[in-house]
Amino acid sequence: MSSTLEEQRAAPTPAPSGRLAGLAAYATPLRVAGALLTIVGAYLPWATFVLNEGPYPEQSTLEFFTVPFGVTGFRLHLVLFGIAALVVALVAVPAKGRILRAVGIGVIAISVVNGVFIVAEGGGFGAITVADGIAFGAIVALVGGVLLVVGAVAGGVEPQPVWDRRLNTWVERALLVVVFLLLLLLVAAVLTSGGQGGGAIYAGPIFLSVLGAVGGLMAALSASGVLGWITAMTERHRLYSVLLLLVMALLLPLTSAGTEYWMTVAATIGVYAATAIGLNIVVGLAGLLDLGYVAFLGIGAFVAANLSGAAASTIGIALPFPLVMIISAIVAGVFGAIVGSPTLRVRGDYLAIVTLAFGEIFVRSAQNNIGGLTGGSNAIPNIPPVSLFGTDFNDSVQIGGLELPPGFLYYVLIVLIISVVMVIFANLKFSRLGRAWIAIREDEDAARAMGIRTGPIKILAFLIGAMLAGLAGAFYAHKLGTVSYESFRFLESVTLLAAVILGGMGTIPGAVLGASVLFVLPEKLREFSEYRLLLFGIALVLIMRFRPQGILPDAHRRAELAPETDPSIVAAEHKAAEHEAAPAARTTDGKGASS
Repeated sequence: MSSTLEEQRAAPTPAPSGRLAGLAAYATPLRVAGALLTIVGAYLPWATFVLNEGPYPEQSTLEFFTVPFGVTGFRLHLVLFGIAALVVALVAVPAKGRILRAVGIGVIAISVVNGVFIVAEGGGFGAITVADGIAFGAIVALVGGVLLVVGAVAGGVEPQPVWDRRLNTWVERALLVVVFLLLLLLVAAVLTSGGQGGGAIYAGPIFLSVLGAVGGLMAALSASGVLGWITAMTERHRLYSVLLLLVMALLLPLTSAGTEYWMTVAATIGVYAATAIGLNIVVGLAGLLDLGYVAFLGIGAFVAANLSGAAASTIGIALPFPLVMIISAIVAGVFGAIVGSPTLRVRGDYLAIVTLAFGEIFVRSAQNNIGGLTGGSNAIPNIPPVSLFGTDFNDSVQIGGLELPPGFLYYVLIVLIISVVMVIFANLKFSRLGRAWIAIREDEDAARAMGIRTGPIKILAFLIGAMLAGLAGAFYAHKLGTVSYESFRFLESVTLLAAVILGGMGTIPGAVLGASVLFVLPEKLREFSEYRLLLFGIALVLIMRFRPQGILPDAHRRAELAPETDPSIVAAEHKAAEHEAAPAARTTDGKGASS
């Protein structure tokens, strides 16, 4: 640990303020009691009725000789959270209150999700059902989480610590390998929790419980400063980190998520992630609100469908797949430049209306089969799959003794496409053109006054963004095997825009993560049927409430919307606090005279 962390550990804990200030003397007992109750609650029954052959979701007997700590599933998560909270409460660590608050929120999330499901499974939400359905385990664990949060706040929530220690280059790279491997296993565990989609028993509640546990873990790591340290490490080894991320993405089929179902879902996520990165150029960098962006994805898909030898195509041309992708990107880029031309005279709400109108024009034209190029309501089916050396990308692949699931080659292809799109975006963002886009986003009039030709540069944003969407659209047409206008409605544009804002505008990982969240959440919540979209909307509201800058924000937006999470700002505040804490009396002549 660095000297900064040692100074933070020795620094006094800030005095609590507000309604819980009177509980400051009881902060440590509250924290310890919360940790112990969390552990005890994990070993108590959670349901008074038989659910899945025992108290949900495991058997009623504890299996101390077969599984760690004798419990599995959400109970194991609670035990681990309780042990971690107990250690942190009794040991001197920086930001103790902040870490315990994060752990307590994770415990509450797990308890509430599983408790609510038990009530609903028991027959309803009436008082009698609640009393008869939930056993002491859920109540004790929930009380433990509440005590952890109360004790953390009562004792004072310290500033987020900053880890500024740099290790040897090779040591840091080895640590990054371990971190990315753990991230890969964590992603696979989240995806496969509860089974595939809504088909497995209790898939939705188990997934939400795992998500709550992961959220609590990430919040605790962020509160301790570990995530900030890892982020700084990845910035110092940016190219190496990108290559590691690419390798880990290619290794995903070797984990528990390596099934045909998840390969299909991952390929669809990849299409929208690549499209969201292109939209990030228009919205995130240039600040141009585009509500019809999905039309460019559709243009690329329809061009690919007509040039790939589909039986319903009126052109009757079968070109190689790489050439089809290039042509699709170029055609989509031309339409992007055409749509971008009106932006020379409109901005803000008027620009949004223009792009919305273009999206609607495209959908109506495709629906009416203008020129016989879209198939109308019949769509364009039977698009030939991509093949390589006689192997269709829809088939399973045998590599030595390892059999990879169908769709693996499509997954590898979309990962490579996303990598190319990432490289293009990164080079544009840090180029002279990217800085001009950012200047236009901040203040277009000031940018024009500084000599930036705002008109052509805004058209370039639309053109390049549309080309990236067309590239993804060509892949989408071959993977899906059919292209219909129904896949490119206004709602899809809103989803893409939400992915960019949710993940973090102006960042590459943000767009990918935003697209993943928006497509994995509905897929995992299918068990809730009519409540699925309600829960999905609540999740989005909560994310944007507590992370207004996005899940993985750009440095500028993080400093603007959430300065307390920006490492450089936190470090500056720490230095200012140390300066203010220094003795006020300073000698100037060596004889003890006050300055």
